[in-house]
Amino acid sequence: MGDTIAAERRLLAENEYAPVANSHYPALRGLAREELVELAGWLRSQRARARDIVRERRRIRRGKAEPRGATPETPSERGLSAKKQVFARALGRVNNRIERLRTEAARARNAARLREVLDRRRNAPVHHPDPGQTAGEGMRPRENITDVVRVDPREIGQVSQSVRNAQARRDA
Repeated sequence: MGDTIAAERRLLAENEYAPVANSHYPALRGLAREELVELAGWLRSQRARARDIVRERRRIRRGKAEPRGATPETPSERGLSAKKQVFARALGRVNNRIERLRTEAARARNAARLREVLDRRRNAPVHHPDPGQTAGEGMRPRENITDVVRVDPREIGQVSQSVRNAQARRDA
């Protein structure tokens, strides 16, 4: 669950909070695309900086690296990790807005192209070629060339009856 704006204000310095405040929604909608790209770059660099400091502090605490400052005691990375999450969420909002602007521009471009194609089709000359000579009587029937064997309807059951008669003779 995301932090409130008041929690973000507590975590961030004043010079860090102003760009993050622009990443919230009434202000985010008013920014131009170039400003959004610039804001995304700044947020990405701040997130990376906080991530690197948190990693370094964890390495020092585990004994994998030497402390760089004069104090051997390293402070907790808890607040810095929360600050990194604030930058990450702000970057996500900005990236979503940039993507939405990109898809709206692409949709407008495609709609304009489709309108141009439709206008070209509507303004193209109609092509109805002359059909040439046509038959006045329509299609002519073709003769069926297969031989059809006609069976007398009176002889249809003759074979079955003869088999029955032969079986009856054998049984008797």
